[in-house]
Amino acid sequence: MGKVVVCDHPLIQHKLTYIRDKETNTRDFRALVDEVATLMAYEITREIPLEQVQVETPVATADCRVISGRMLGLIPILRAGLGMVDGILKLLPTAKVGHIGLYRDPQTLQPVEYYMKLPTDVTERLIIVIDPMLATGGSANAAIDMLKNKDCQQIKLMCLIAAPEGVAAVQNAHPDVDIYVAAIDERLNELSYIVPGLGDAGDRLFGTK
Repeated sequence: MGKVVVCDHPLIQHKLTYIRDKETNTRDFRALVDEVATLMAYEITREIPLEQVQVETPVATADCRVISGRMLGLIPILRAGLGMVDGILKLLPTAKVGHIGLYRDPQTLQPVEYYMKLPTDVTERLIIVIDPMLATGGSANAAIDMLKNKDCQQIKLMCLIAAPEGVAAVQNAHPDVDIYVAAIDERLNELSYIVPGLGDAGDRLFGTK
């Protein structure tokens, strides 16, 4: 079973409080999401393998470590996932970025695919699927299914806030995928919104209704 990691660093939890606040304006919301994504990137890359190298400092030769050839791919789920990409790229500037477009049918609440564009070498990369909200798990599972259908084998999921129902759904469908979140909230309401959550992440990021 894939692990579930709650990134509970004080800086993340502090910023998440203002992300939740309905009085936070679009500009500040966007900046805070970007900052939290950067901080979470430290945790999700913690297990990337390293290799030994030697460098010449101004004083002597030093035995140092660098990332061991592991290539990364960031796959935001459109549109809300876009709000976290730049924050991650600050730490991982060589990562390639693909996109998966999904929307939730208002009647069935099931994800509907409308777009997919992936790096040509996506199967060689450690893939991080990005979506601020993990509610029912439908969109995350659909995106992971799409990636696995393209023969991606190494996939992680990064979200700001999750509902227990969404975490369970992803674990049941994809037990090999690790999940990284800033918080796991109480539950879903009758409209499948996370409670207490933060509202609609896409609308708050882009100033829409």
